[in-house]
Amino acid sequence: MHPRLYTHPACLRHSAGPGHPESPARLQAVLEALDHDRFAMLDRIEAPRATRAQLERVHDAGLVELVHATAPAEGYAQLDADTTMSPDSLEAALRAAGAVCAAVDALLDDGATRAFCAVRPPGHHATHDTPMGFCLFNNVAVGAAHALGKGIERIAIVDFDVHHGNGTQDIFWREPRVLYASTHQSPLYPGTGEARETGVGNIVNAPLPAASSSFAFREACRDIVLPAVERFRPQLVMISAGFDAHYLDPLANLNLGAPDYEWITRELVDIARKHAHGRVISSLEGGYSLTALRQSTAAHVAALID
Repeated sequence: MHPRLYTHPACLRHSAGPGHPESPARLQAVLEALDHDRFAMLDRIEAPRATRAQLERVHDAGLVELVHATAPAEGYAQLDADTTMSPDSLEAALRAAGAVCAAVDALLDDGATRAFCAVRPPGHHATHDTPMGFCLFNNVAVGAAHALGKGIERIAIVDFDVHHGNGTQDIFWREPRVLYASTHQSPLYPGTGEARETGVGNIVNAPLPAASSSFAFREACRDIVLPAVERFRPQLVMISAGFDAHYLDPLANLNLGAPDYEWITRELVDIARKHAHGRVISSLEGGYSLTALRQSTAAHVAALID
């Protein structure tokens, strides 16, 4: 079974406004990086819409209604100072969350083992009741809840975006069937992700100070994140794949490079082979240097499908 690539044209049409860092050019750079012979084996699939039932497994009905009601017929509408909707944003958000659910179905029902969801808007800042930080719905969380509903009992979500995934942590804070493990710069938006934040023992945070190197990132993964995932013995591994810890990224100050994303991806694939029948789903989160996005996406997806 070939690895899957889920995306949708609506994800390219979503706009957060002129000059906003979460721009359509981000996804275009990702898709350009994957338009290469080395990725010819990817089955490219149009993402379906997430249903309200799928969204409401992790989000309050009020959040789902707010996002639907805020979608403008023209121009822009603000959800907060950072999070903006345009006429195509609702469709993009539904397709982004739907992509991860479809990937879950492919891995659990159709025999696929790897999937990458090239989608936007990103998701990991959206909490159970608040869209924020460029995020409308929490795509990975929606997919993880979908997998729990299909009988999976242990899901590990690893988030290497430079910003802490406060939304994913919030949603699964008291859910022992989901391990959430994050490396991120601290202090930095959104101000969460301290090591002492542990949920019911299922939350693992490895904050890194500004200017941390590749060595510090790999050390945190080797000493904290990967052992926790290994002990959890996940039946499904999910990745919040943000590439804004790259040294070229303009919104933060860590010093990772594409080889670091390749390395951590291979480590997670190895764990998935041991415990999860090789099943890994990755979904795009942040990353605001187009050069870094191209390099990092290519390295990550190559390691994911190798």
